[in-house]
Amino acid sequence: MGKGAQAPCPPSNTSNRMVGTLRFAHPTADQNGGHLVMNREELVAAYTASGRHYHNLTHIEDCLSALTRVENLSPLDREILSEAIWWHDVIYDATRSDNEELSARLAEQNVRENLRQEVGRLIRLTKTHDVQPDDRLGAILISIDLSILGAEPARYDAYAAAIRQEFIHVPGRDYRAGRAKVLSQFAARPVIFPDAAFAARYDRPARDNLARELASLSG
Repeated sequence: MGKGAQAPCPPSNTSNRMVGTLRFAHPTADQNGGHLVMNREELVAAYTASGRHYHNLTHIEDCLSALTRVENLSPLDREILSEAIWWHDVIYDATRSDNEELSARLAEQNVRENLRQEVGRLIRLTKTHDVQPDDRLGAILISIDLSILGAEPARYDAYAAAIRQEFIHVPGRDYRAGRAKVLSQFAARPVIFPDAAFAARYDRPARDNLARELASLSG
């Protein structure tokens, strides 16, 4: 049931600078032969829509900030990961189960042709957060996306509250059961963060946060 913290916010100067580095395949938004083309402003706007209490522009900024701290990436790999971050939650509807697939398809219609296959593949990984051992880019993206789990307790609690707001349409008992199932699955994983550097930093606090929320859900 989702993974952040704050209510939708207007585009910040940081976001404006970051989105300006994206290399769109198309300069304008249009419907053309069944392909949805988005421009920079529309991409940012998607993340400021009402109802996005966690999966919003702040989440994207946090992910991009985490990416800047990853070392030993080629310029191409960094661009691929940046694109995947920007597009991975562009479609988000808490009542649907195909957000990742729809986001991947939209990304593939908008990023540069030589990036489409890999960006789409990476976005699709965010549905299950499962990564093959030799998939470094996948490990980095998934670890970045899940890094909120290892945040300091106050920030994690704000994230958990934001996720509840995104699922406010779900009755309390059903939400607690569904949320507990998701968190238990993460807690049972021998490896939560497939990238070793993220695991070293976040694994212990993530397990503490998961245990604390699970206890609150059963209380």
